[in-house]
Amino acid sequence: MRKLLLLCSIVLLALGMTSCRSVKNLEIRDLLHHSNCNQQNVYSYTIDSLPIPLHDRQISPLVQNKLSYNNLNMANAIGILDLVTRFVELRQHPKPADDLAYRLEILELKQAIDHKINMSSLEISAISSEMDCEEERTSQVANYLVGKIRAKESKLTVAAIVVGALGAILTEGVIKDEGASHVVGISTGVAEATFGVMMLMNDQSTDFYHKRNALRDVWYGSPTSLNFPAAVWYYLNYADPQNGIDQSLREQIVKKWTSFGQITKESEEEMVALYFGEGGRYSSEQLENRADMYDQLESNINLMKQDLKALSLELEKL
Repeated sequence: MRKLLLLCSIVLLALGMTSCRSVKNLEIRDLLHHSNCNQQNVYSYTIDSLPIPLHDRQISPLVQNKLSYNNLNMANAIGILDLVTRFVELRQHPKPADDLAYRLEILELKQAIDHKINMSSLEISAISSEMDCEEERTSQVANYLVGKIRAKESKLTVAAIVVGALGAILTEGVIKDEGASHVVGISTGVAEATFGVMMLMNDQSTDFYHKRNALRDVWYGSPTSLNFPAAVWYYLNYADPQNGIDQSLREQIVKKWTSFGQITKESEEEMVALYFGEGGRYSSEQLENRADMYDQLESNINLMKQDLKALSLELEKL
């Protein structure tokens, strides 16, 4: 019996020491504390630098008839609405082929519009790649913790099997005294139950930091953003109930976070401080949740490229 109890104590001690080990891998420690996802792209602009909401602008009836509302809003977001308006007006009132001034203006407008669309596409790609990088960084740490959880589960399973087998051997053949046999049986049962409880409560956590936090801007809806350029921030925050856009993309993202339990009412204060602050103690599940939030944000930003393509195609048809 003493041998059995000693064995259980040694196994539990070894498992406890394993669970308390700190992260010693230098690459992982650097991943926990620093992010190389942003290449010093800090966007500094004022509210006045943001595009005027489309529904507050005077739009030429001719342009409204030629371009869809979404395409007009995209042109407004990237700052080419005036160029597009002039381009549409010229295309609708063509002049003779030998009018060089007309042809030159058309060409210059088309080049300016195409250049702005291409630059905006690159800007969107840069932001999207940062979101994807942050998602991958978070997922890597989460996978690392999940690996430690599985390793510990394997050890607990082996320990439970060893204790169970040893108890069966002792009670069935080695110990002849009935009273001692019952005690050993109860002890092994308690030990196996303990291992089972430890498997149920098995989780790993680590400190994870993110001083640059795009999720924070999305949650709080600040007027401007250091994480998103003006065009993207306008696109994410635009809403116009009169034209069927009751909620902005940013509001839809936040609603999904709360509706699908990524941010719960019961622990909202704690989760908001963790997810939208500068970091803290994360469990593997919380890290996976944070990675999913970045994935959802990235997907919505990429929608902007679809609207850019639609605008470009519609202009080509004029």
